[in-house]
Amino acid sequence: MDFDISTYLRERKAWVDDALAGIFEGLSRPRPLFDAMSYSLTAGGKRIRPALMMAAYEIFREDGRDIIGFACAMEMVHTYSLIHDDLPAMDDDDLRRGKPTCHKVFGDAMAILAGDGLLTEAFSLITNTDKTGNWPAEVRLGVVHELATAAGAAGMVGGQAMDILSEHREVDLDTVRFIHTHKTAALIRASVRIGAMLTGADSEDLSRLSRYGEAIGIAFQIVDDILDVEGSTDTLGKAAGADGKLEKATYPAVAGLTRAKEKAQAYITSARETLQPFGSRAESLQQIADLILKRNN
Repeated sequence: MDFDISTYLRERKAWVDDALAGIFEGLSRPRPLFDAMSYSLTAGGKRIRPALMMAAYEIFREDGRDIIGFACAMEMVHTYSLIHDDLPAMDDDDLRRGKPTCHKVFGDAMAILAGDGLLTEAFSLITNTDKTGNWPAEVRLGVVHELATAAGAAGMVGGQAMDILSEHREVDLDTVRFIHTHKTAALIRASVRIGAMLTGADSEDLSRLSRYGEAIGIAFQIVDDILDVEGSTDTLGKAAGADGKLEKATYPAVAGLTRAKEKAQAYITSARETLQPFGSRAESLQQIADLILKRNN
């Protein structure tokens, strides 16, 4: 039977959605905080980062549900970043995934706290043996270090800072690549690496998967920038044209749409080539790379 990536992703999204639905069970005070956290966490989304983590795990092991707790932690960190991204002090967005953003519903202060809560609860989840299973302490420590590095000042936060500092300024492609590598690719790369790390993958396999993760992560952001120019608000689920209004440092703005599309394709081609030694075991990762290039939201 041919591999169906749409079915694969729907199945893993359902696993993650089910797990996230009960993630704050027993935590109820203060209610507005947990309402805000749950609102953004369950607002939809493709769950690409958890799917990538499970797909990398499944190169070496059979069932991605083994690591569902770690996958949920990754989605919590990603959701925190979106809440803070949307704040008036950052990108000032009113829509996310077709719904009002967290701060529009709960206010700026509660949105900030919801993001803070999701970030820290993610690390609590990773270290909770009751919720993530019986993994050795050194493996958990490695996952914590990987995620913290990717999400922090040397990764996503640093990329977001450079993104803000580059608004309304002329920048070169080097700066754009820095933003893409840190703001977006760091967390995607970590998703793939963590999935492999949880199987005890050797350094050579980790290196291959790291290159794949970084390549698709950069391509993901380039496509995002292209869609901001060519997409519609209805399709994107957020305001189209926002990057242009803020004069953000994007690949289309610096190099033009044609070159941006060529570059996204080149990164996807490179990512697919990196996976060749894994053969059919990496079919899900191969097809996710293709979907990143073809997506319209």
